[in-house]
Amino acid sequence: MRIVLASSNQGKIKEIKKYFGDNVVAFSDLIEPFEIIEDGNSFKENAIIKAKAIQYKLPNDIIIADDSGISVPELGGIPGIYSARFAGENASDKDNLFKLINTLKEHNISKTPAYYTSAIALATPYGIFTTHGFMYGEVIDEARGDKGFGYDPMFIPLGFDKTLGELDDDIKKEISHRTKALNLAKHILDVMI
Repeated sequence: MRIVLASSNQGKIKEIKKYFGDNVVAFSDLIEPFEIIEDGNSFKENAIIKAKAIQYKLPNDIIIADDSGISVPELGGIPGIYSARFAGENASDKDNLFKLINTLKEHNISKTPAYYTSAIALATPYGIFTTHGFMYGEVIDEARGDKGFGYDPMFIPLGFDKTLGELDDDIKKEISHRTKALNLAKHILDVMI
C-alpha cells in the first residue's frame, strides 16, 4: 500500500519524507490539490478531517495527515490550532512568526513556556487511527536562526539554549513533536504493511 501525505506544507512534507523515506508521496503529486476546510476544535479533529478528505479521493492508500502548532499558555494557549493562519488566512510562516513575537512584546513577555503539539491521523482501509506528540520549551520575543520552518526561530526546546532555528536538523528530528507522533504512527503502520 502506498503512503500518501495529506499536506501541501513543504516543510512538513520534507520532514515526514525524511522519516518514512521514498515510501511516501504528497497527495498533490497524485491528484489536483483542493481546499480542505479545517474546522475542528482540536489538532486531532483537524488531522482527521484532512486524512478523510484525501482518503475519499484515494481510498486504496494509507493517508497520513498531520495537524500541528504551537501553544503559549501565558497568552491563553494561542495560536494553538490557528498556528498556520495566526496572522491571517494566507499568511506566510514569517507573518505568523512575527505576529507571535509582536504579541509577546505587546504583553511585555521576553520569554515564557510554550509547547508544540502534533496530531497524526492515519486513514486506512482498516479505520482511522490517531497519535500525538509534544515538545516543550520556551518562546522568546525574537527570531534566531534560519533552520526549520514556522515558529522554530523563536522556540527553545527544554534542555537547550538555542532555538530550533539554530539547531541542526538531526537534533530537531530527534526531539520533535512530529517525530514523537510519527514514531507512534509507525507502530500502527508496521502492523498493516
